Amino acid sequence: MTPALLGKKIGMTRVYNEAGQIVPVTVVQAGPCVVTQVKTTDGKDGYNAVQIAYGQIKPKFSTFPLIGHAAKAGASPLKHYREIRLKQASERQLGEQVTVSEFDGVQFVDVVGTSKGKGTAGVMKRHNFGGQPASHGTERKHRSPGSIASRATWRGQSGKPKKGVRMAGHMGCDRVTSRNHPLIKIDAEKNLLLIKGALPGPNGGLLFVRQSKTAKAIVEKK
Repeated sequence: MTPALLGKKIGMTRVYNEAGQIVPVTVVQAGPCVVTQVKTTDGKDGYNAVQIAYGQIKPKFSTFPLIGHAAKAGASPLKHYREIRLKQASERQLGEQVTVSEFDGVQFVDVVGTSKGKGTAGVMKRHNFGGQPASHGTERKHRSPGSIASRATWRGQSGKPKKGVRMAGHMGCDRVTSRNHPLIKIDAEKNLLLIKGALPGPNGGLLFVRQSKTAKAIVEKK
C-alpha cells in the first residue's frame, strides 16, 4: 500500500538539522487510521484500493450507513474517509490500523488540504492586480479591475464576458495539493509527522498526507 494517512494540522515550529541550521516544519498529527474497506479487481468494485478512516465521533454526529460501514471493520463511528488507489492488490486486512510508521524511509510527501477561506475579495487581493493609477484624475476607482472587454470581443454578440475572466469573487476554501515536501522527522509514540514548509489550511484542519509521486529520492554520496 502506498504510504498515506489522514491527520490534523497542529501548527508550525522549527527544528535544527545536523549542520545546526534552522528548518521550519509543520507538525501533523497523522492517524492512527483504520482500514474500513479493501477493494480488489476480483470483487464487485473492479479495481484495487484501500479505504482508510480517521477521527472518532459520537454516533449522533454520523449516519446509520456510515456507522454500519465502520462497524464491519470493528471500529466506532469515524468522521473522515479517504480511498487510496493501488496498482496491485493490497495485503491490508479490514480493521487494521495504519500509523506513521508507514512513512519509514519516505523522503518526500504530498499534502492535500483545504485552504483558508478569505470570503469575497477584489481583484487586487484575489488575482494580484496592480489597480488603477494613484493620481492623474483617478477618483474612487483605485482598486477596481478596469474594463472587462466589450460585448463583442470574446463571445460574438453575447452580453456575457468569457468564462474564466479574472474578476472579484469568492477566495480560498479550495482543495490544495502541496507537493514534494521533505519529511524531516517521524514521532511514532505521539503519531506526529514533521514536514518541512507551510501546508494548506488552518491549524486543526484536516490533511491527507501521502508519499510524493513526483519527487526524486536523495541519494547519499559515499
